[in-house]
Amino acid sequence: MNPTTAAQVIDFAASAKLIGAGLAAMGMIGAGVGLGILFGSYLQAAIRNPAGAASQQTMLFLGMALTETMGLFAFVVSLIILFGS
Repeated sequence: MNPTTAAQVIDFAASAKLIGAGLAAMGMIGAGVGLGILFGSYLQAAIRNPAGAASQQTMLFLGMALTETMGLFAFVVSLIILFGS
């Protein structure tokens, strides 16, 4: 194996790692969109029925936590791809 081929293989592996981390980080886009939809729907429901808004607030925070967790999972996976061995 000549030196130029070895360098090309290393560059290919590094670029594949960066592409994979970028694709894994795209899961954070879904978390942002999900949070926007979640809070937008809650706001519409609270405006239409203010008396029922308080009873739905715990479910709002549970949905927010689960949606944000999925974004954090995507972030951690992208970091593992970048810095893992």
